[in-house]
Amino acid sequence: MFSASSTIWVLWGAAMVFFMQAGFAMVETGFTRAKNAGNIIMKNLMDFSIGTPAFWLLGFGIMFGGSGAFIGSWKGIASASNYGQNVCDGVPFFAFLIFQTVFCATAATIVSGAMAERTKFSSYLIYSAIISLVVYPVSGHWIWGGGWIAQMGFHDFAGSAAVHMVGGVAAFVGAAVLGPRIGKYHKDGRARAIPGHSLTLGALGVFILWFCWFGFNGASTVCMDDGIAAMAASRVFVTTNLATACATVTTLIVTWIRYKKPDVSMTLNGSLAGLVAITAPCDCVTTPGAAIIGIVAGILVVFSIEFVDKVLKVDDPVGAVGVHGINGMWGTLAVGLFSAGLDGVEPGLFYGGGFHQLGVQALGMIATIAWVAVTMGIVFIVIKKTVGLRVSEEEEVLGLDVTEHNMASAYNDFIAAPERSVFLGDYGNKDTKKASETSAEKKATPEESVTVEYKSTPEPTVNGPKMTLISIICKQSKFDVLKYALNEIGVQGITMTQVLGCGVQKGATRLYRGAEMDVVLLPKVKVDVVVSSVPVQEVIDTAKKALYTGNIGDGKIFVYNVENVVKVRTGEEGFDALQGE
Repeated sequence: MFSASSTIWVLWGAAMVFFMQAGFAMVETGFTRAKNAGNIIMKNLMDFSIGTPAFWLLGFGIMFGGSGAFIGSWKGIASASNYGQNVCDGVPFFAFLIFQTVFCATAATIVSGAMAERTKFSSYLIYSAIISLVVYPVSGHWIWGGGWIAQMGFHDFAGSAAVHMVGGVAAFVGAAVLGPRIGKYHKDGRARAIPGHSLTLGALGVFILWFCWFGFNGASTVCMDDGIAAMAASRVFVTTNLATACATVTTLIVTWIRYKKPDVSMTLNGSLAGLVAITAPCDCVTTPGAAIIGIVAGILVVFSIEFVDKVLKVDDPVGAVGVHGINGMWGTLAVGLFSAGLDGVEPGLFYGGGFHQLGVQALGMIATIAWVAVTMGIVFIVIKKTVGLRVSEEEEVLGLDVTEHNMASAYNDFIAAPERSVFLGDYGNKDTKKASETSAEKKATPEESVTVEYKSTPEPTVNGPKMTLISIICKQSKFDVLKYALNEIGVQGITMTQVLGCGVQKGATRLYRGAEMDVVLLPKVKVDVVVSSVPVQEVIDTAKKALYTGNIGDGKIFVYNVENVVKVRTGEEGFDALQGE
């Protein structure tokens, strides 16, 4: 007989965990740049879409088929005879199948954020499928499918190790093999911040994930047919929420002390860190234990993200390694420290249970890390040596939306988007004929491509070194490159304005309903700098080198004499007004 209440409980939990995909998509999109937003959304969509048939075809059988110590069965769901040991009586097979499918998709999507903004979309699909087919199911069998780790007494209630640590370790290996984004590190190795384009989206994603985690952890009781199950689920809800809240407040305080101001993005990561850390022990700890687990997670996430970024030099745009990898490890070990002997779990070290459970948790954790690190390391290296793992430098600078998905921007109606025809060049869609191959795509000489014009103005009248205004008009996609290049030669003040315009070519020729458009105003940026101690010619040469591609439309540089500069706050004029505060 099937239990209607337990079945509904499990199916509700599956729906909640599925909606976590939306949360991950919002976090990753918000924490990265707008030029890659569509690519991030596409990857999160395909995680689940590819992971579902992959897990159905092979993964579920490997995870729950048979009773082998190291692996289940290669025969697919038909061999998944072990699922009953992980679910109470009365839950249909298909309810459990969909519940485990959404968990598998969660592990795969974690990798997306750490490798964002520079991974080939085709390569991403390959390794995402491999995670769902083999990597996650094998370690999942060890932990939840009756494998050798489970036989030792290893406890991971809802997936700190089985889901989040697996995804976090894969993310770290992938980001390390892939390398950092262009401009992430200075020449001396110092990390450079690359802010995401929308903390609003990031915060929305965190709220979605916090909400859905009640299904992720709560429904992992996979039973709701008596008072004992109801009490267990209620305790899981409370410990999950308490640990998360404590982690959030702790991260807020740590960043306030460390950075002098409370950091928004890191505090959002703190919420996720608390959720990840409490996932393994949420059923077996008391509320004080849950609070301590959350506090430690809130501290760990700050220092682990900094360590990965600044010391290991692994570029993780969203902090996935610190949130899921490090705090997945912490949550796994926390069972051996804070288990109060609830839900049939052996008491932990701080509750009189000694070191046994802690040792079991540590051994299971190390084995899982080793499995994921070795297998995914091989996968990433093979992909890198064959089809390629990373996009070209030009594609990365332009953004993956336009180069991987043929869309100018994910925000076409809200921000000025680069004209697609300007970006095609040698790395766009080579199979698409341009409306005019003699316009924007025509190769130009360096002199034609970046033009320098000197404007005659009165000589400066204020005593001191000569001051010069250099106004640079260039493509939006080249702004970051130009900004970093000017910073390297000592230019301290930069003003940037978004503008629309075209040159004598009247923009790239475009057709609308078969008719040629007369003038297309293309989005550009205007960068103004005033220099006195930095040689003007050095600024010009640096800008030309940064902007040059050989295509018409690389930009223009205007040079003006500056008669005077007045600093409003101090009243200083001339050269003195250009100096630091």
